[in-house]
Amino acid sequence: MTKKRQFETEAIRNQIPRSGFGEHTSAMYVTSSFVFDDAEDMRASFAEEKEKNIYSRFSNPNNTEFVDKIVAMEGAESGYAFASGMAAIFSTFGALLSSGDHILSARSVFGSTHALFTKFFPKWNIATSYFNISEADSIEALIQPNTRILYAETPTNPGLEIIDLEYLGKIAKKHGLLLVIDNCFATPYLQQPIKFGADLVVHSATKLIDGQGRVLGGVTVGKADLIREIYLFSRNTGPSLSPFNSWILSKSLETLSVRVDRHCENAMAVAEFLEGHEKVNTVRYPFLKSHPQYDIAVKQMKKGGNIVAFEVKGGIEGGRNFLNKINMCSLSANLGDTRTIVTHPASSTHSKLSLEERKIVGITDGLIRVSVGLENISDIVEDLSQALNS
Repeated sequence: MTKKRQFETEAIRNQIPRSGFGEHTSAMYVTSSFVFDDAEDMRASFAEEKEKNIYSRFSNPNNTEFVDKIVAMEGAESGYAFASGMAAIFSTFGALLSSGDHILSARSVFGSTHALFTKFFPKWNIATSYFNISEADSIEALIQPNTRILYAETPTNPGLEIIDLEYLGKIAKKHGLLLVIDNCFATPYLQQPIKFGADLVVHSATKLIDGQGRVLGGVTVGKADLIREIYLFSRNTGPSLSPFNSWILSKSLETLSVRVDRHCENAMAVAEFLEGHEKVNTVRYPFLKSHPQYDIAVKQMKKGGNIVAFEVKGGIEGGRNFLNKINMCSLSANLGDTRTIVTHPASSTHSKLSLEERKIVGITDGLIRVSVGLENISDIVEDLSQALNS
């Protein structure tokens, strides 16, 4: 038997076959379509009697390489790549839900996902109910006869709540639900939800998977029969990932473990610095022992990730003042970059939510989200320190 390769090796050595030119790194296949040998080859390809690229909206060698790597990393059976993380989420739900179905979701979800659930899916008679992650024992009571999907992000954005994936997996199995997990913050290097019972795992590859703020991308991996439905939906609706972005993302995966290790190391140092600062009320980081779900985090995650959330004193004005005093770190809505990024959700990304809505998902007026980058940790801490002390 061939020994199973380790995570880091798979990320580097899992490549599409070389062309006749013998390139060491994978070639980029920037083409809209592919040619056939003859009429029979064309017929058999369209009939799916053979595996062959037909059109880059359906498949492309670069997309295949990128997806195959994520499939191996997550321990999945199959997968499909998309133009963005939101394209992955919409297509996954769109392919698997029908009019009259019901979604049961954690309340703390990405804003655009929330918009899908509350503004768009109701047009197709698809309803959503929410549960609070801190009240996970209420989930079963919210399941309806038409509930089809159980959905959650963990860790959540931006409050860094953690939910027990094993617990969710057992509930989903008991009630015959599809468990879909957004694993964006953890990446497959830190957490593999399929091991705990997830049927599908979704990523915004724009974040840590790319890791350098260059391209958009998304991917869904999981059970082959479900991915087949997602593929058929997507090849007709057209949310495919471009070959160029796939090539970039596949190369990024080669350094994922190295980068995320340093991200986590820096983030822990930032969290420990903030936890003792007089201008800070609270700090949340999954691998701080003060985190309310610390025991769950260390059970299902390898390390704590690159996001730190903390509440600066002074409410909204305190948060705005902190951002205005930042010198080196970037003010941006992205995350998972080599560069440290700071965001004040209450006055920016989540400003359209009411105070009560923000409170429910853990966004206080003074909450700051830090996507800790790969700069020298002393420079990161120095910039945060001077901004707090100014």
